[in-house]
Amino acid sequence: MPTVDVLVNGGHATAAPPIGPALAPLGINVGKVVEEINKKTKDFDGIQVPVKIVVKGKDFDIIVGTPPVSALIKKELKLEKGSGQAGKEEVADILIEQVIKIAKMKEATMLGKDLKTRVKQVIGTCKSMGVLVEGKDPKTVIEEINNGKYDEEISKEKTELSKEELKQLEEEKKKLKDEIEKHHEEIKAKALSILNEMKGKDKSEIRKKMKDAEIPSNIIDELVPREEESGK
Repeated sequence: MPTVDVLVNGGHATAAPPIGPALAPLGINVGKVVEEINKKTKDFDGIQVPVKIVVKGKDFDIIVGTPPVSALIKKELKLEKGSGQAGKEEVADILIEQVIKIAKMKEATMLGKDLKTRVKQVIGTCKSMGVLVEGKDPKTVIEEINNGKYDEEISKEKTELSKEELKQLEEEKKKLKDEIEKHHEEIKAKALSILNEMKGKDKSEIRKKMKDAEIPSNIIDELVPREEESGK
C-alpha cells in the first residue's frame, strides 16, 4: 500500500505542498485527508507533527506521530526554550495535571508500562529543561510519586486545570522571569568586576578567571570575545 510521510502544523494542514502534490496521483480525496489530519492533530496546535498517510485504494488511514516530550512541555508552558543552566536556573513551573496530559499524549511512543511510569519520564525531561514541577525540584516530585502522593490524580487521569491553578501558574511564571533577570544582572555585574580587576591582562587569563567563577559562556563571549572572534 502506498504511504506518504509528511510533517504538518498541528490542526492546520492544507492541500498545499507537500500533501496535495503527493496525494493527487493516488486518486484519493485530498480534502478529506486534510480534514482527517486536522481532526487528529488539533491537540498539537502550534507544533510540527509527523503524519503517515496510508492509502488503501480510494480509502486511507492517518497515523499521527507525536512531537518530542520537550516540545510538548514548551507548548504547554508557552516557552520558547528550556533553561541553558538546568539545575541552576529554572525557567517555568508545571503542574502535575499538565504532566499527566503530556504523558497521555505520548502514550503510544513512550516505553513506560503504565501512566505513572510515563509521568515520571515526562518529569525527567522537565528536570533537563530547568522546569519545576508543582514548584519543586523534579527529582523531589518523582520521589513523592514513588511514595504515592499523586496516585489519585494519576489514577483519575486528571488533566484539567482550575482557574485558580491557571492563575497560580501565571504568577509563578512571572516570579521566575523576575528571578532570572535579577540573576543575570548579578552574574553580569560579577563578570564586569572581574574584567575591571584584570584590565590589561591577556584575554585567555580573563576568560579562565570568569570560567572559574562560573560565569556562563555566553556572557564571557560577549564581554571577552575569543581572539579569532575579535578579528585579531
